[in-house]
Amino acid sequence: MNLQSALRALSNDRRLQILSWLKDPVKHFPPQVDGDLITDGVCGLLIARKLQISQPTASEHLKVLERAGLVRGKRIKQWTFYKRDEAQIKRVKGLIVTRV
Repeated sequence: MNLQSALRALSNDRRLQILSWLKDPVKHFPPQVDGDLITDGVCGLLIARKLQISQPTASEHLKVLERAGLVRGKRIKQWTFYKRDEAQIKRVKGLIVTRV
């Protein structure tokens, strides 16, 4: 993770919305058949539906967040579940504060 890729990832409203929803997944997403919302994360398909965009478009947003180190993906069966990486988010916040 570098600050530049994190800032680029955060420069998109949809990606910011995803991070916001993933902060409290139980509040924003229905229970899942596979994977626990808290332990495993939220299925990418549910994120796409909530954003009202196609699954490939949501996947691209999630890949950008994952490459920036802001979320982690976990495969369960044929699905990928995403959750925030709180340690990396805290690190990015610290980098921003020290550079401003």
